Amino acid sequence: MTKKELARFAISIDRKLIDRFDRSLGEKGYTNRSEAVRDLIRDSLVEDEWEADKEVVGTITLVYNHHTRELPDTLNDIQHNSFNSIISNLHVHLDAHNCLEVMVVRGKSSAVKSIADRLIGTRGVVHGKLTMATTGKNLV
Repeated sequence: MTKKELARFAISIDRKLIDRFDRSLGEKGYTNRSEAVRDLIRDSLVEDEWEADKEVVGTITLVYNHHTRELPDTLNDIQHNSFNSIISNLHVHLDAHNCLEVMVVRGKSSAVKSIADRLIGTRGVVHGKLTMATTGKNLV
């Protein structure tokens, strides 16, 4: 980015809040506040994309005991019925009983959320999470 493309702005912020923010930046490896603020803005814009039901990408992560009656078949059925949105799947055996599945999903945010809700809400899933991301088309 050239200097002509940059917009500079100033903000007023409580000293304790900025001190906590600065400590957080150091822990996360940021070298300056500007990059951290840019990432916060991008996160907000990604949330806007999800709320506007635009094309999005993300991951659905599940942890479950594969011995739970009919659970693997139910999860498999949901995934097969969502083949247009689930573009990749990783299955990991965590131990003799528990599995981790990570699915990469793409589509309208409402469809992706619906798939995630069905998978995460399936009886026997002990933990699930939808992580929202963006196709990047609308971010600088």
